Amino acid sequence: MRVRVRQVRWEAAGVVSVEFSSPDGRQLPPWRPGAHVELALPTGIVRQYSLCGSPQDRSSYRIGVLRERASRGGSEYVHAFLRPGQCVRLRGPLDNFGFRRERAYLFIAGGIGITPVLAMAEQAAAWGLPWQLLYGGRTADSMAFLDELRAHRNNVRLYPKDRAGRIPLDEWLERPRSGTAVYACGPESLLTAIEERAAHWAPGSVRLERFRPRPKPTRPDTDVEVVCERSNRTVIVPAGRSILSALEDEGLPVTGSCREGVCGMCRTRVIDGEPDHRDDIHTAGDDMYICVSRARGGRLVLDV
Repeated sequence: MRVRVRQVRWEAAGVVSVEFSSPDGRQLPPWRPGAHVELALPTGIVRQYSLCGSPQDRSSYRIGVLRERASRGGSEYVHAFLRPGQCVRLRGPLDNFGFRRERAYLFIAGGIGITPVLAMAEQAAAWGLPWQLLYGGRTADSMAFLDELRAHRNNVRLYPKDRAGRIPLDEWLERPRSGTAVYACGPESLLTAIEERAAHWAPGSVRLERFRPRPKPTRPDTDVEVVCERSNRTVIVPAGRSILSALEDEGLPVTGSCREGVCGMCRTRVIDGEPDHRDDIHTAGDDMYICVSRARGGRLVLDV
C-alpha cells in the first residue's frame, strides 16, 4: 500500500520514530500488538519494522528505527533521507508474535526490541491485566519511548547497562508463574539467555521475536515432492533449493520477502506431511515457512 510520511521524530540517541498515513486520508488496515510491516524504500531495499503505535488509531502507523552501525542501507536511508511528505510503500501488517489475552504478562525488551513490546504493554494496561516490563539498553539516552513509559512507571523496570547492569533474568524467570505469558524481543544474546533461563516454563508460555535469523546447524537436504493442493500441481524441490523459490519458478501463488525464516510472509498451511521447521518464528500448528523449512519425509501437501 502507498503511504505518506507524516512525521519523523527523534525518540532516543540513534533512534527515530516514523509515522505514516494514507495519502487520501483513509483508515489503514487493522493490526494487533506485536505486528510488523515491510517498508519498501525508493532504493529498492525492503526492511521489516514493528508497529509501535496504537492499534485503535487507524489514521496512522508508527515504527521505530535504530540507525545500525553496520547498516545495509535500510536504517541509514530512513535516518538520512526519509522526510515528512515523502511517499513510500508498505506491505502488511504481518503478525508473527501471536499476542493474545492472558491472565498476566511479563514483557522483556532489549534496545530497539521495545518497539513491538510497547504496543503489547499498552494493550495489557488497557485490558486492566497485571503486567511488568523489563527494559534494557546500552545507556539511558539510547532507550526509546521512555517518555511514554513514564505513565506506567509502577509496571516498568529500566536497566540501562552503564548504570544498572543487565536485566536480572534469573530473578524474574527462576520460578514459572502460573497464567503468566512472557513476550520478549531484543538482541540475540538476550533472547538466548531467556530461552535458557525459561526452559522449565510451560510450553507456549514464552514467545520471542527475532530481528535476524539464528545461526543453525546445517542438515543435509534431500529432494522433496511438494503437492500444491489448490493448484493441482506437483513440484519436485531439489536439495539445496528452497520450496518457496521452486514454487515461484513454477508460477505458483506464493509470496516471500526476507527468505531467512524471520518475516513470516511465506507462511503456508500444511495439509499433509511433516515439516522440518528451520525458521525463527514457528511455535506449533499446521503451518510452515517455506523460504527455509523443508520436510522430514520426502513429501508435503501444501495449501497452495
